[in-house]
Amino acid sequence: MLKPVALSVAIVGTFFASCARSEDITIQGAGATFPAPLYSKWVAAYNKANPGIKVDYQAIGSGGGIKGITDRTVQFGASDAPVIDETKAGFAKSIMHIPTVSGSVVMIYNLPTVKALTLSGDVIADIYLGKITKWNDARIIALNVGVELPAKDIVVAHRSDGSGTTWIFTNYLSKVSAEWKAKVGNATSVKWPCGVGGKGGDGPAASVKAGEGGIGYVELSYAEKLKLPYSTLINKAGKPVRASVDGVMAAAKNTADIPDDMCISITDAPGDDSYPICGYTYLLVYRDVSYFKSKEQAEALVTFLHWCLMDGMVMAKPNYAPLNEDIRTKLLARLKTIVFNGERLLTANNAN
Repeated sequence: MLKPVALSVAIVGTFFASCARSEDITIQGAGATFPAPLYSKWVAAYNKANPGIKVDYQAIGSGGGIKGITDRTVQFGASDAPVIDETKAGFAKSIMHIPTVSGSVVMIYNLPTVKALTLSGDVIADIYLGKITKWNDARIIALNVGVELPAKDIVVAHRSDGSGTTWIFTNYLSKVSAEWKAKVGNATSVKWPCGVGGKGGDGPAASVKAGEGGIGYVELSYAEKLKLPYSTLINKAGKPVRASVDGVMAAAKNTADIPDDMCISITDAPGDDSYPICGYTYLLVYRDVSYFKSKEQAEALVTFLHWCLMDGMVMAKPNYAPLNEDIRTKLLARLKTIVFNGERLLTANNAN
């Protein structure tokens, strides 16, 4: 279990008193569907404990989250894709990436007669390239010795909106398939070679559930919510692994150190226990929030972010991997750099 970092009485007292001076201080967030099941729990718990502040989160996809924070129509965006595109260089310098948790993307399928399925990265890439079109393809059979695979068409499902889950998935495919990297690439939205699109995290899941022979990629919680089976994957070490918090934590541990900007890919990580399709999800906030309506609103945002990294982290499991204490310590230091009209909202005197 994570050891909670102490939340000082000074923070609670100072910010609560400050926020209490204004009624209905609202913090609006929007973006990624990948962490939405957890963020919904966080918002409900935080709002209950802090009646003077109302936090709202809309799961509209990472693309929407990036647009919302870019247009400054929300106080925080959420994205599973780090904003590192060269065309957004100025934005990337002014924005702060705050990783919250990491999680797994699973390959769901609809084959009623197949109780267990194993897939590899190269096979998944060729399915999504439209090169493998039947479930009884020789390459899938080779991965599933003794399994009766039907001679059914593979019906590919993917996200149609800008999606961080898509970014994680295509980041993985770009590592395991040179052809995918050259022809399609890695982005929140790509030109899909084949398949049917669905909006939001529920979209591909609903498509797969509706049609026998379907395959899709979704965050683990969506697969479990719709009770859809998902495949075991062959990882970089050649080992079969199931999606799990432990597998995601192994992938993070076996990946290079997180850089100062906190943006890193943990897909296709080395190690026998690493789950291959996983990633961090980020909250996106400006370093300078002087555009907020008031200092109280700015303080409320920082208080909420602090709470997410501390109290909220114990709610991450069973579907998400919590941040380790070293990363949280680095993030606390970053929160102290957020300013309103030149004034830091957290300082060494009132934050741990």
